[in-house]
Amino acid sequence: MSQEVIDRINALDKDVVIEISHLTKDYGKGRGVFDISFKVPKGCTFGYCGTNGAGKTTTLRHIMGFLRPDSGTVRVNGLDPWTNGEAIKKSVGYLPGEIAFPPVESGSAFLKSQAELIDLTDMSKAERIINALQLDPTANLKRMSKGMKQKTAIVAAFMHSPDIILLDEPTTGLDPLMREAFIDVLEEEKARGATILMSNHMFDELEETCDYVGFIKDGHLIDIVDMSELRKRPYREFNVGFAKAEDYHKAFLDERFNVISRDDDLLQVVVRVDGKTADIAIAELSKYTVKQCTEIKYTLEKYFLDNFGGQEHGIND
Repeated sequence: MSQEVIDRINALDKDVVIEISHLTKDYGKGRGVFDISFKVPKGCTFGYCGTNGAGKTTTLRHIMGFLRPDSGTVRVNGLDPWTNGEAIKKSVGYLPGEIAFPPVESGSAFLKSQAELIDLTDMSKAERIINALQLDPTANLKRMSKGMKQKTAIVAAFMHSPDIILLDEPTTGLDPLMREAFIDVLEEEKARGATILMSNHMFDELEETCDYVGFIKDGHLIDIVDMSELRKRPYREFNVGFAKAEDYHKAFLDERFNVISRDDDLLQVVVRVDGKTADIAIAELSKYTVKQCTEIKYTLEKYFLDNFGGQEHGIND
């Protein structure tokens, strides 16, 4: 891990709720997690991005106290989950990656049993989430689709307004409309001040919801991104297409534009301009016969591809 990543980890030290230090769990043959370290401050939403088998679920299971580290430490509100699991679970809402329901007839029966375990008597929040996700909890659990089971588990994780929420691939099995509904529910939890750790391999969902995103590859944490820094880049990039070859070539002489790439056949150019004066610089293009001018948004996926070389270190491969 680079010193830059280590510095980012150490910077997350205010009101830390979850702290993982040099966590290693070696299953052999390169499987597990190795020397993982990061912190999740209070009220922060931390995304954990990686492919299936990268180590996301193993990390979350350590936080829940289901696994004991080979080495390193895990702390939740200063407590060791392995020895203080029951105390920690009272303040945690957990959505596992692999959902296994107990032998009850319906989703309603399952939610009722979960509420009894945590002494929850007010089910009004559960009802709100059920409506938001368009869930019929009276359906037989065994006959539910994967998406319906996922919705039921989401309700169980959120309904008691936990201080800490751990989500393992929460939108698996949800259609695009229900993913948006889930994001709305997640945003409400963020506004409430919950501390959220969410594993996911969907760049757009992480970008939309997270304060920080950690990338895990083959059990190793390879980077942590501060999303506020990503969103406040000092420059902007535009794809500009020209109608005339002479205007296309003149544009290269304009000192306002830092040319990143060009396509002489299509008369297109990608330019980078200072973010503070971008609107003024782009307005100068009115001097030319411009066919198109579109901004290239700098996304989390583009950051990853720029820094880790695409498929070789792929997250979505």
